[in-house]
Amino acid sequence: MEHEIKNVINLTWPTLVIVLSIIIILRLTYIFKSERKSMVLHEELFNLLFLAYLIVLFELVTSQDLPGGGTNFMPFREILRYDYGTRSFYKQVFGNILMFVPLGYYATSYCKIKNLGTITLVSLLASSVIETVQHFIGRTFDIDDIILNVVGGIVGFLLYTGLSAIKNHLPKFMQKDWIYNVISILIIALIVIYIIKVV
Repeated sequence: MEHEIKNVINLTWPTLVIVLSIIIILRLTYIFKSERKSMVLHEELFNLLFLAYLIVLFELVTSQDLPGGGTNFMPFREILRYDYGTRSFYKQVFGNILMFVPLGYYATSYCKIKNLGTITLVSLLASSVIETVQHFIGRTFDIDDIILNVVGGIVGFLLYTGLSAIKNHLPKFMQKDWIYNVISILIIALIVIYIIKVV
């Protein structure tokens, strides 16, 4: 797994650095030029993290497949092809679920999604676009990937909903922005440390 992560990091870091730097420059310029000088750091970091996720997702879905292309319209055929507990099973099943958890989480937060039907539709549409594009660039269109991606989107929705419920029941002093700023900085620091360690 670390080998795949290392490959993705090596392929995406130039794009990540360029795109994120430009976005940060534009965002800071907008904030300093704006009459309202307010900035919520954890929200800004959250948005940047999602943008980084999209760049990495693009790399994963456009260059991490077996050559040859093809289609699978039979639900669960590819999922059941792998023996439970094998590396291929975890990579195919859990990999496709985990890949869409951030999308489900961010979409729920950004769009204020309140019900399962909406996040299911959003995940279904996003995954269908990815699989269709993959088909036209010579990779595999797989209905099982769509099913697993939708599950991942739902997990992201449930994660956001659960964490929001917990946050709303915390004491007032623990709902302050500075606490979430510190947590966000720690998360970013851990991600950077992990990337440095892998590379």
